[in-house]
Amino acid sequence: MDKSLYIAMSGAKQNMLAQRAHANNLANVNTEGFKRDFAQARSMPVFGEHFPTRAYAMTERPGTDFTSGSLMATGRDLDIAIAGDGWLALQGATGEEVFSRAGSLHIDANGLLRAAGGELVLGNGGPVALPPFDKVQIGVDGTISIVPVGGPPDQLAEIDRLKLVNPARDALMKGEDGHIRRKPDMALDGPEPVDATVRVEPGFVESSNVNAVEEMISNLQLARQYEMQVKVMRKADENAEVSARLMQNL
Repeated sequence: MDKSLYIAMSGAKQNMLAQRAHANNLANVNTEGFKRDFAQARSMPVFGEHFPTRAYAMTERPGTDFTSGSLMATGRDLDIAIAGDGWLALQGATGEEVFSRAGSLHIDANGLLRAAGGELVLGNGGPVALPPFDKVQIGVDGTISIVPVGGPPDQLAEIDRLKLVNPARDALMKGEDGHIRRKPDMALDGPEPVDATVRVEPGFVESSNVNAVEEMISNLQLARQYEMQVKVMRKADENAEVSARLMQNL
């Protein structure tokens, strides 16, 4: 049997995988700080007896688009957006350090500062914990200050400072959990060092960098390609049936 049937089948499968990547981007078009994933296809040679024109298709995710999204004003005291390059350091579910640009923060019942996904926000000495307060303020350098309960409104007490880091982009990767972290082969022996040059915009959050129109067009193109692969599979099946009938008549 001609290997075109299997090649078309692999092409259809890879089209579905590429559609899944673009659909995930599209689903997160309104997710704060989300970074879209790239998707690309490349040909793979067929091993064994085959026609030299035959090649398998393979879809892969070559990386993540780390460009910044637009800033949206919220006016909320605990909302921040990273201005320019840089990341907010968080403590992941397994205790490892991960990075994010989603700055919609909140305080839990124990006074711990958490990100939108529930991760602990890291400060100078670990997770940030805030005592009871009447007002909280985050400075452009990440400094967290409060007005204690019953204290004068013009007297701010500095509590901690957000851990802001700026590792090289080529050293970063997005995990299956959606968190940004260092690549295993570029991991550091200790925690990521603080970058004092990173600045934040209080009262703002960063939007997703996904272009909805672009993702929809890519999905439509992939759907057309999938239909073409299915047609090739049908034609290969028809050719096999014709060949079988010819062999029976010999």
